[in-house]
Amino acid sequence: MIGFIGLGIMGKPMAKHLLGALKELAVYDLQEGPVKELTDLGAAYMTPAEMARKCDVIHCILPTGAIVQNVLFAEDGVLEQAGALKIVCDHSSVTPEESRACAEKLAPKGIGFVDCPVSGGEPKAIDGTLAFMAGGRQEDFDALKPHFEAMGSSAVLVGDVGSGSIAKLVNQVIVNLNIAAVSEAFVLCEKAGADPQKVYEAIRGGLAGSTVLDAKIPKILAGDFAPGGTINVNRKDINNVLSTAHTCECPMPLSSQLFEIMQYLSAHGHLMDDHAGIVQYFEELADVKVRAH
Repeated sequence: MIGFIGLGIMGKPMAKHLLGALKELAVYDLQEGPVKELTDLGAAYMTPAEMARKCDVIHCILPTGAIVQNVLFAEDGVLEQAGALKIVCDHSSVTPEESRACAEKLAPKGIGFVDCPVSGGEPKAIDGTLAFMAGGRQEDFDALKPHFEAMGSSAVLVGDVGSGSIAKLVNQVIVNLNIAAVSEAFVLCEKAGADPQKVYEAIRGGLAGSTVLDAKIPKILAGDFAPGGTINVNRKDINNVLSTAHTCECPMPLSSQLFEIMQYLSAHGHLMDDHAGIVQYFEELADVKVRAH
């Protein structure tokens, strides 16, 4: 039996794909709605402690490293109740230090730990084409390969525990700064008087073209900031970037400014918007809105 903890925007579709491939899955979330959705499809409901006793592998994807630690190590939690459990695979976006701490606490009981964040957002979670970036032992990664194949289109073992989390931080720097650059550029486009849809069509086939451009410009032009990946989650990730960078004395001037942009958006009520909503910071500075003409 395999367990899955965390049925949020990303976790619910991931768990559905895993259930479809494996035909049996135990699930847990604090919200009753997604749990019912999965159990109606044939999954079993189990608490994390029950999963630890009955499941060989537990996958989890949770909002913060502190919540991951609580689920794994609280009194009567996963570690204390571990029976059949052999591997914990954490897909949460956390710091490498938090991942290493989990591995160290699980190791005395012979439980492997793989930090394995994902990239692709809600659309790729839904269509089963996520990219997995893993840190851990080769044998644990190999055991998890069928699960990655059920939920995604690629999986790479980056290195030891913590390496997957580092890869995710790198990913988040590139994605979020790319969104900020696209936002600033298209606010200029609007303010200077060109049609942003036509400019998008003109540049997307050149060097400025990117997955981020294609994913976010349609949302910006529609004024659609319904979340796939929220500013809140990405702000947490950029905070983790800065924390990790400070630990290893790596200056991150652009990421630091991006974090302050996200702080501004939080103060103005945009925290739960999709991160395409970063454009709203630049729109307010320039007193324009980038929308389809």
